[in-house]
Amino acid sequence: MDVAALADRLRAEAERANERRLLVLAGDRDAGTDAAYTALDAAGIPDEDVTFVTSREGFRFERYAPNRASNLLGRTRKAVVLDAHEKFSPNALGQVVGAVDGGGLLVLLAPPLSVWPERRGWFDDHLAVPPFDLDDVGTRFRARLVGTLREHPGIAVVDVDSGTVERDGLTDPWPARPHDPPETPENAAFPEAVYESCLTDDQADAVAALEALADPGHAVVVEADRGRGKSSAAGIAAGALAAEGRDVLVTAPAFRNAREVFVRAAAVVESMGCRADAGDDDRRIETVTGGRVRFVPPVDAVDRLGEADGDGDHGGDNPDVVLVDEAAAFPVRLLSNVLDAPAVGFFTTVRGYEGAGRGFSVRFRDRLDDSEFEVSDVTLAEPIRYAGGDPLELWAFRALLLDARPPVDQLVADATTESVEYRAFDPDDLLADEHLLREVFGLLVLAHYRTEPNDLARLLDAPNLSVRALLHDGRVVSVALLAREGGLPESTRREMYEGQRVAGNMIPDVLTSQLRDEEAASPVGYRVLRIATHHAVRSRGLGSRLLADVRDEFDESADWLGVGYGATPELLSFWRENGYRTVHLSTTRNDTSGEYSAVMLHPLSASGRALAERHSRWFRDRAVGVLSDPLRDADADVVRATLGATGSGVDPTLSDHEWRVVVGASYGPGLYVAAPGAFRRLALAHLVEGIVDLSPRAERLLVRKVLQSHPWDVVADELDYVSTGQCMRALGAAFRPLVDRYGADEPVVAEERTRFSDGS
Repeated sequence: MDVAALADRLRAEAERANERRLLVLAGDRDAGTDAAYTALDAAGIPDEDVTFVTSREGFRFERYAPNRASNLLGRTRKAVVLDAHEKFSPNALGQVVGAVDGGGLLVLLAPPLSVWPERRGWFDDHLAVPPFDLDDVGTRFRARLVGTLREHPGIAVVDVDSGTVERDGLTDPWPARPHDPPETPENAAFPEAVYESCLTDDQADAVAALEALADPGHAVVVEADRGRGKSSAAGIAAGALAAEGRDVLVTAPAFRNAREVFVRAAAVVESMGCRADAGDDDRRIETVTGGRVRFVPPVDAVDRLGEADGDGDHGGDNPDVVLVDEAAAFPVRLLSNVLDAPAVGFFTTVRGYEGAGRGFSVRFRDRLDDSEFEVSDVTLAEPIRYAGGDPLELWAFRALLLDARPPVDQLVADATTESVEYRAFDPDDLLADEHLLREVFGLLVLAHYRTEPNDLARLLDAPNLSVRALLHDGRVVSVALLAREGGLPESTRREMYEGQRVAGNMIPDVLTSQLRDEEAASPVGYRVLRIATHHAVRSRGLGSRLLADVRDEFDESADWLGVGYGATPELLSFWRENGYRTVHLSTTRNDTSGEYSAVMLHPLSASGRALAERHSRWFRDRAVGVLSDPLRDADADVVRATLGATGSGVDPTLSDHEWRVVVGASYGPGLYVAAPGAFRRLALAHLVEGIVDLSPRAERLLVRKVLQSHPWDVVADELDYVSTGQCMRALGAAFRPLVDRYGADEPVVAEERTRFSDGS
């Protein structure tokens, strides 16, 4: 059987079962490309239904470069050809798999499978971060991938150099069962025309549940694997709500993730005959009833939330409904802020390239359930693009670990800090034990709001990464992914200082290029890239136990441990309690999370202590300046926790005149504006040391008014003071214990305080 005959049979089988098939063309690149043309022609797939993902040009088909494969997210094609000879990445594979429609083919152009794992490519160069080189990069991911290609049903393998069909991939499946269109649910609020847009009963049930968003106080969670039509359900509901005159705000990690929402919303609005002209803006749909569907990036979406008018007046930015597509890709803090919306729908991928639905449910769901919303849940199980049990979907889950999960709760429920064993795993350990790999990767997925197929390859092959874990009865209950950083030669440190980016060395890069410390990349450190504890055994000290074991292991072989993350009060407290100290807070927000990033160090050696101490000191020295300018909008509790984790005190040296002003404003009729710099130094000293017992509200007042210089009326309103006068008096009261603490040995303080005391 030749390539043409094989492709014809694969396509016929795929169409009969409404499944997909994978055709691997292994060997010379040119021969593989020619064979792909032959296969596509034999399979009868029109050119307009084919996409090539390749770095080459000159094809008669639609083409994307591998780094643009994400353009296929949310689209369906009858055939996708992925060229793995150049600039191949696991991400590209994950992005294209879901784009192949039922009855279609995924064609993979690959080097000879026997040598592909050893073939170096662009992604290997990406993993060879200093001080490592290409020879240090592993080949385990590709070896594992090739193994799945040779074993999994529905995958045909052809050696194009010899013309040999090594596997035909044929499974002789049952024909796809006829599918009746779903019926309009009883007592449906949306018109029948809306439900005529649904393709499955699952999707109709989801749209019916989303009717609740017409009324404030409702939240709906829609979960599904990729290809089940959840984004389409979101779009159908969005169009129906807009047709009723409601303002629907849609947000997602990027507009491409939400494109299907807008395609389906537009179709619904047009079918109901109520679309208005919105110009050329494809991110906005207007209706003649005054409703609209609009896309807003995540951080901007949070900024625009507020109480909706509920009367169809959309002159402002307050939406009636917020729909969050690919919610699993968002951090918890941003999702929590979305709860300010009048009504909200969350759409999350359980297994797929877009994110990890389990992470959404574990890390955010408790907050949603504790909110004032009436919450409904819908799960879409029936595939829309292809039949259930599709071999290509099952292969992708396995090859890219899209369905990786930590151990089931019952197996680890009894874990304690005394019952666990600390283990260091090298990549060969993980490759040799599929269950271990799935448990480790499953926990790491939950540790981060965005995990990609590339992360699996990094875990297996990146020479700078290592895994540490706690095991209970042999099952993983807590895991840390560590990245070796620093220890760079003088020439590399000089290049970094002069502005060149050095991959894989995040903390040294920040300290060197941004904070101008040319020696920061000399000590060797390990950054905690991710840490996660099984959700069934959280709050038992296991994360802290793991960090303590990591510290003990590296105490004599590294100079520092570090971490960088989106700063929240809870995380800052956790890392501080484990001995980490703040050395930097970024001055720009992360575009997706909306958070400022904190960098913290835990020194292990003399050089590590010197590094941490000087950067902690420099951070304190610049804190007043950055808090009143680029960090002026930073959350007060984040600022409190960040400063409190710097590790040592600040000397608030004041002149006699400044002390008179401060004492006068605290104990008498003096004014804060007479010497604001003195108040800032005292406030900073207190927030760093935390010796004086002030209430959280008083400390927030120090941050918002004194350090961030917000107007009195803004601060009074934010902190719930009844008037600016009360807010001013509260500030004076907050400084009295600071005067007593830091001015205890100053004669002028005693003199001024006695004067006001005698006059009272």
